[in-house]
Amino acid sequence: MLNAGVLGAGHLGKIHLRLLNQSHKYNLVGFYDANPENAKKVVEEFGYKYFDTIDALIDAVDVVDIVTPTLSHYDCAKKAISKGKHIFIEKPITNTVEEAETIRTLVAEHGVKGQVGHVERFNPAFIGVKDQIKNPMFIETHRLAEFNPRGTDVPVVLDLMIHDIDIILSVVDSPVKHISASGVSVVSETPDIANARIEFKNGCVANLTASRISLKNMRKTRFFQKDAYISVDFLEKKCEVVKMKDAPENPGDFDMILQNAEGVKKQIYFDNPEISNNNAILDELETFADAINNNTKPIVTLHDGTEALRVANMIINQF
Repeated sequence: MLNAGVLGAGHLGKIHLRLLNQSHKYNLVGFYDANPENAKKVVEEFGYKYFDTIDALIDAVDVVDIVTPTLSHYDCAKKAISKGKHIFIEKPITNTVEEAETIRTLVAEHGVKGQVGHVERFNPAFIGVKDQIKNPMFIETHRLAEFNPRGTDVPVVLDLMIHDIDIILSVVDSPVKHISASGVSVVSETPDIANARIEFKNGCVANLTASRISLKNMRKTRFFQKDAYISVDFLEKKCEVVKMKDAPENPGDFDMILQNAEGVKKQIYFDNPEISNNNAILDELETFADAINNNTKPIVTLHDGTEALRVANMIINQF
């Protein structure tokens, strides 16, 4: 078991503390939080050990789980890496791409591992279909959330859309060619609703919409590729694959057949992949433990986190 400590005991930090505490792959040593009153409440409610400095916590663990506000990710990660500790760092990886690049360099120099908390990679609906997503040429994403004051200090692109940016970059094997985007601030000082169009060099186009002022929650992505349409509902944890193949000579009464203008007939068939229930946050933390123990590559690398931030910033710069 790896000794782990959590930096930041806010909403998400408490979830990480609970999951690390129940994991068989980690021994939760304790946590640090910059707000002494909040730290006291956490100790009283859950009994976790509180460290009164970041350095004291880092010295006591093998793995530092960074769940602090984004602005402090860089400093926390730098301290942990310089002391030879592995880092799990919540998304977005850092405040700037330059900071992310420095962290990647430091990790390589100190021979430690890092993973970024892009949790949708571990969503069972995405896991159920990701092997069938092959060379998509059009992708459409909608990530809509009801208003919550928590997180409004950052643009909706870094708060919500970055999840979909990471998913898209993980399945499109091509560099970004062009980005156009627009964003509108409605109730916050930063954009609350945004739309982006990402064009890749291989011809793939992704159209992303994110809002945190919606009347209902939605997290859906649709992938279109040759002879297939794949739909992933990240919120309801459902997925659907619609495929086309050449129609049989003598179709059955219930076969769905399409004929195009050239007279080519295709048969449509539906595939509902099996979805295993899981706790995505626990899975991302435990697969990181596996990567450390087996000396393998983490599922969401620091490079992945850096590229998602790079594209997010390219989108924000269009506003």
